Amino acid sequence: MGKRNTPTWFCLASFSLFSSASMAAMLEEVVVTAQHRAQNLQDVPVSVSAIGGEKMMEAGINRMEDLQAYVPNLTVTESGISTDIFIRGIGTGMNQGFEQSVGMYVDGIYYGRAQLARAPFLDLARVEVLRGPQNILHGKNSIAGAVNLITANPSDYFEALFSALYEPEYDEKVADIMLSGPLTDTLGLRFSARLREYGGFVENIFLDRDEPQYDQATYRLKAAWEIDDSTTLLAKIETGTFDSLGRQAEIINDEPSTSDVFLFTGKTEAEILNNTQFPGVVDVNIDDSVLNNYQDYKRTSNGDYSNNDTFNFTANLTRITDGGHEFTSITGYLNYTYNDLCDCDSTAAELFKLALAEDYTQYSQEFRWVSPADQDVEYIGGVYMQRNELDFRDKLIQDSSTVVQLLNAADLMEAGGRGDIDPLQISASPEELVGVGDAGNAVADITAPREFLSTSNIFSGFLQATFHMGNNFRLTLGGRGTYESKTGSRKLEFADLDGNVLPIGEVDTVSAITFSAERHDLEGKRTEKSFSPLLNIQWDFSDDGMAYFTATKGYKAGGFDARSNMSPSADPTPRNPNALIANQQVLIGTFEYEEEEARSLELGMKTGLFDGAAEFNIAAFYTQYNDLQISIFDGTLGFNVGNAEEAVTMGIEMDGRWQVTDYLSFGGALALLDFEFTDFENGQCQQDQAPTSSDGMSCDYTGMSNQYVADWSGTFLIGYIRPISPTLGIGLGLDIVFTDNYNPSSNLDPRVEQDGFVKVNGRIGLGAIDKQWELALVGKNLTDKVIVVYAADTPLSKTIFGATSHTAFLEPPRSVALQFTYRIQ
Repeated sequence: MGKRNTPTWFCLASFSLFSSASMAAMLEEVVVTAQHRAQNLQDVPVSVSAIGGEKMMEAGINRMEDLQAYVPNLTVTESGISTDIFIRGIGTGMNQGFEQSVGMYVDGIYYGRAQLARAPFLDLARVEVLRGPQNILHGKNSIAGAVNLITANPSDYFEALFSALYEPEYDEKVADIMLSGPLTDTLGLRFSARLREYGGFVENIFLDRDEPQYDQATYRLKAAWEIDDSTTLLAKIETGTFDSLGRQAEIINDEPSTSDVFLFTGKTEAEILNNTQFPGVVDVNIDDSVLNNYQDYKRTSNGDYSNNDTFNFTANLTRITDGGHEFTSITGYLNYTYNDLCDCDSTAAELFKLALAEDYTQYSQEFRWVSPADQDVEYIGGVYMQRNELDFRDKLIQDSSTVVQLLNAADLMEAGGRGDIDPLQISASPEELVGVGDAGNAVADITAPREFLSTSNIFSGFLQATFHMGNNFRLTLGGRGTYESKTGSRKLEFADLDGNVLPIGEVDTVSAITFSAERHDLEGKRTEKSFSPLLNIQWDFSDDGMAYFTATKGYKAGGFDARSNMSPSADPTPRNPNALIANQQVLIGTFEYEEEEARSLELGMKTGLFDGAAEFNIAAFYTQYNDLQISIFDGTLGFNVGNAEEAVTMGIEMDGRWQVTDYLSFGGALALLDFEFTDFENGQCQQDQAPTSSDGMSCDYTGMSNQYVADWSGTFLIGYIRPISPTLGIGLGLDIVFTDNYNPSSNLDPRVEQDGFVKVNGRIGLGAIDKQWELALVGKNLTDKVIVVYAADTPLSKTIFGATSHTAFLEPPRSVALQFTYRIQ
């Protein structure tokens, strides 16, 4: 990473012994490419944070999820079967049919799929996080913001790096290797690799192992070829695997059942699973480990895994004319596959498993024209084309005898309410039961395979022009027109364990009531046209200060729902034609959802202070979203996609840095956020909550906030760097991360709300002044806070056991690692 790419306020917390800020009490210029040209960050009229590659390596920022501690109003977290990325309270929930509301870009290539956010970082020059709609220069779907990852380029001199990190408590091992330099006068290469293993911080007491265990390997080769004096080609090939065993999830709440169907009233799900309730009828006598139903970094599970493989190729051809105009062609190919197994019932009981697999391929081409800087009129224009092909498959696997016995007992108690039974077996009262129902037999050893296919073709053109109106004012006008065509299909069947489709019968009735699932075969096609305008005014009110106002309108594409287990039709679910008791369950799912629209206003100021020793930036924003795309857990196993009519997010973001002395520096950021659904009547009800919407099925969220929204959050950074001898230096750093309360659940259940906390990360290093080597201790979460990053209703706990239960994903507790870095240059 080049020295001029030090982050705005993060450079103050960079614990490197060799920061140029330690040589004089002046701030180093921060150069970013957030607007497709190299600019001083203080000149960019956007609320943006930039983080340098060196800082990320030093602080142990290994992937997108680690960024959220350092960028207020950014949330990145693994969720039940996806990854959530939110900026300013806006993001995309769990559904493989979604593109992300926060666009992720790697060397100019759009990475819109949630799974790619789990990929490990490797040899980055910097990361730029832009908040608010970024539709003009970054594309239609970046409606909440954009995260730009810029990988390091080959250097024009030979350099090498080896870094190793070891953390003993959770057995984390990280090795980074980099070799870079010229092969000829016109060709340079850069090879980098990262290998990471992680032993896990949650104990699976049923399987007697720690989870999640990570095994990651990423390799990149990047070439820079100066074809002639004005033409350069940057080409990159990268491949990687990131596999995990187990999850950082555990049941944190398990309240007594209110169901009288099984005579379970007053017992938690854990107690039910650990006891025999109906001797001779149901034997739910599971391992004692299921009784661990509270937060203690322990879980019970039959096993989960996620195996991921990625490959990408990028070619960036740039030609600069004699007049300074820059023409760029960016060609990208991206492919990834994953295979997951989720023991989603979150217990050691054999209830059900969910297998997931995805194969995604993307081709993209962008042609861009950038005018010279510092002209009376500056402009950036271009065209963009992209094609996506998505094949998503998942399969519910029900091979549990426990579920069969439970459903047979329920069928008996309900007198055939879940299937059809022989009424001669039913006596007058439950105390005289002499037989069993057969509902469970209908779903013994079955699967529910589903396949979702989607293709998308995107064509867009964009132009942004800046008019210099005197010495102090600039007016920027921009627009992006987009055409997108998309097809989608989703098919769900019931089959045996070998994949043979089962005939319509009692399996349909029982699956509808127990799993909220029904057979369906759907397909659709949609086209969209949109235009996103932008107006920006900048005023240089002093030599060191700039104020700006931005008004913009953005869009995010509609599409097709990959994860609903039900048809959107109101027709009754097919039932066993031989049933003695009619039971036609009506399920209403989703398939198609509409595009999302945002109107945003932002007023900001960026200024220098103390003759270049400090900077302070502030931005106030107001954004109204219409048809906000949402993913609603159906309370059982599926997720239904919908659109919230209207939501408003507003707030203030501040950041700054101050080089106090040659050795001491401060930095920080603070975000104030207010989010409100102003019209959202079709929300997901919480467990035990009666519907409050007029449809009699949903709950009204109007006037409520959103998942992951904290009223305030921020970071305060302290850095102290100085030489202690002619050849040695010492660096000390402290990162203080703080947040107010937030709710990590999509249904905002107050029982899982995360309390506000203060988390401290720190680093102390000793090394050579000439940067050749460094030895450091890296501490994370030194205050040892318990932090829930995602929570959800425990699947089947309510529908089968009548118990209220929640499962949470957690951040790791305190850890301290030893890191050694050796450089040659």
